Amino acid sequence: MKSPQFFQIHHDNADKVRLELIHGLTANAAPGGAEISPKFLYDALGSRLFEAITELPEYYPTRTEAAIFRAHGPAMAQQMPRGADFIDLGAGNCAKAASLFATLAPARYIAVDISVDFLRAGLESLQRQYPDMDLVGVGLDFSQSLDLPPQLGEPNAGPRVCFYPGSSIGNFTPAQAQVFLRQVRSACGAAPGSGLLIGVDLLKDAAELQAAYDDALGVTAAFNRNLVPNVNRLIGSDMRLGDWTHYAHFNSDASRIEMHLVAQRDLTVQWPGGSRSFGQGERIHTENSYKWTVPGFSDLLCSAGFGKPQVWTDAASPEDGRFAVLWAPST
Repeated sequence: MKSPQFFQIHHDNADKVRLELIHGLTANAAPGGAEISPKFLYDALGSRLFEAITELPEYYPTRTEAAIFRAHGPAMAQQMPRGADFIDLGAGNCAKAASLFATLAPARYIAVDISVDFLRAGLESLQRQYPDMDLVGVGLDFSQSLDLPPQLGEPNAGPRVCFYPGSSIGNFTPAQAQVFLRQVRSACGAAPGSGLLIGVDLLKDAAELQAAYDDALGVTAAFNRNLVPNVNRLIGSDMRLGDWTHYAHFNSDASRIEMHLVAQRDLTVQWPGGSRSFGQGERIHTENSYKWTVPGFSDLLCSAGFGKPQVWTDAASPEDGRFAVLWAPST
């Protein structure tokens, strides 16, 4: 049986993290101006809380996307190359990608996440199931730069399938998404058959969207509020969990769900060397999740250098779908 390879490219820099968080808390001191990157939602507890969110009845994206893969897997396989490098962006426990192995028959699986420690158990388990497959874990913050280690070979050496499920692309603004997709296009390379398989949450009724980010059990609220102790750990601040509540709403002008933490009273957050005062009702913006139409996202892919995509949704007509999976060729 083969053994997985691991490459840790990203290395935590406590000073850089501290500066980023303090900048987000203080750079825009007007009401509603503070913001914290959603990547800080995913500490160990936050990651487990997000897994719980995917099981909630209100949170449709995970199960809807899975149903699309089950229903249309053979059709996807006809569009995509067999024996390709399968590059899983934000792989986590590797389960989504592994569910497609039988259909897509990759020659090599490359799991990318910010830390190989997140990937190790999943890849070791996969290796027992696929003892002859080459498995690679790459610790990389691909939201900053998608530069895969040169040991994996040149992008044009053979077909590559990049995989970005779960509508994680929604965390990017449209301009950021275009920049990121251009990097993905470069990582896919120009070998015949290469491309991107991506999941995208579609624009729909605002009430359904809002419920998915503000569930009745309060799991999403716990996920968002867990940012408070995580920030305290990272910068030594004195935020009190009871001072902050979860707020989510659909911004129809921007076509996005927004998540915020809202101060429940006038307060001052202090940390070594600085502080920031918040008035009652003032917010810290913690996440965006942009929602797309099929034509709008298809245009975005083309503007990033991909070819015309093939689209599968959970409805007979793409215009009626709640979620879409798109295959966009890079050649």
